[in-house]
Amino acid sequence: MARRRKARAPKRRAARTATRTARRRAPARKRATARRPAIVRLRIPYRTVTPYLAVADAAAAIDWYKRAFGARELSRMAGPGGKIMHAEIMIGDSRVMLADMFMERDVQDPGSAGVTTVNLHVYHRNVDRLWQQAVAAGARVVMPLEDQFWGDRYGKLHDPFGHSWALSWKSKLSKAELERKRQETMAAMGTGTQP
Repeated sequence: MARRRKARAPKRRAARTATRTARRRAPARKRATARRPAIVRLRIPYRTVTPYLAVADAAAAIDWYKRAFGARELSRMAGPGGKIMHAEIMIGDSRVMLADMFMERDVQDPGSAGVTTVNLHVYHRNVDRLWQQAVAAGARVVMPLEDQFWGDRYGKLHDPFGHSWALSWKSKLSKAELERKRQETMAAMGTGTQP
C-alpha cells in the first residue's frame, strides 16, 4: 500500500504542473476573458459625508473659520454680485464646503431660517486651546466645555453665522468620576433641569 501511494504522488504532481503550464501558455484572449473586470479606484480627497454650509457672507465665514478653527482655504469660486458660489476649507483632516445663499437655491442659512438643525462636531486633541481660540474669535458659548459623563471633554458653540459646533476630546476622568457625573446628570434630567 505504501509503495502504491508513493508511486501515485509523482503522477499527481506531474498532472498539476502540466495544467499550470497549459494555463500559462494559453492565448492572451482566453486568459483576458477569464479575469474579472478591473475596479477603478479614484483618489478623491473627500470623506464619505462632507458638510456643505449655507452662509449669509461666505467670505467673512471663511475668514472666521480660519481664526477660530485654524481652517485652510482650499478653493473659492466667485459668483454673481461678488458672492461665493462654492468654497472649500479644511479643518484638521476634514473638508467643509460652503457658499453664500442664493435665492434660487433651496438651502437657507441658520440666520434666515431662524434655527440650525445640524451640529458640526470637531474632535481635536488640544480641545481647550481650540475652544479658547473660537471663543476669542467671537463664538457664542451654548454649552461650556467640561468633562462629560460619557467620557469626552465636550462643549458647544454657535458661530457668528448661526451654525452650531461641538468641540471634544477624550476626558481624563477616572471610571469612578465618570459614574458620579453620570448619576448627577441623570438625577438633574429626572427633575427637568439642564445638567
